[in-house]
Amino acid sequence: MPPRRSYDQYCSAARALDLVGDRWTLLIVRELLAGPRRYTDLHADLPGVSTDVLASRLKDMERDGLAGRRRLPPPGAAYVYELTERGRALLPVLQALGEWGRPELGEPRPTDAVRAHWFALPLLRALDGEGLVEVRLEEGVFHLHVGAVSGPVYGDGPAPGEPDARLVLDHAVCTAVARGELALADAVRDGRVEVSGDGALAKALREA
Repeated sequence: MPPRRSYDQYCSAARALDLVGDRWTLLIVRELLAGPRRYTDLHADLPGVSTDVLASRLKDMERDGLAGRRRLPPPGAAYVYELTERGRALLPVLQALGEWGRPELGEPRPTDAVRAHWFALPLLRALDGEGLVEVRLEEGVFHLHVGAVSGPVYGDGPAPGEPDARLVLDHAVCTAVARGELALADAVRDGRVEVSGDGALAKALREA
């Protein structure tokens, strides 16, 4: 493997960009925050990345200690990639980038791809506390592990157990929350988000 390119600057920001500044790396981290993913799943949820670039970035992330690869036991018997503790520590970096980039969202462009779980990080910013939340959009269903300190931050599909709260909302409301134009609590009060469940998160949203 060729040596990693470096800015050769004695600065922590430059050192960080040596590891995650290449195109696609942070978006791969975003996908792996959902937990172990197969290469084919990563490629499907990163539209626009070539197979060569994806493979190269994953190798770089393994070398730099951000991600690892392991083989699932039978009957899966497939290789999956997953973040290390060092890689999972990039969550607040992605959240800060998302917050900073909200003014750039604007209206979706005709060429923009959309995945339901891409709304996970904006919704995590809007939720306080700890617990499992299931989110239902027109584009699909995903779940959030609010307040998680280890393991997956979100995942595709219904919650793996009984969630503390279920949220049903449409694309327009979710987009407004992601852009910072609408507070989640306000959307709940206005009846634009349907909240069900008996957990503390559901009660807090209904009482906000």
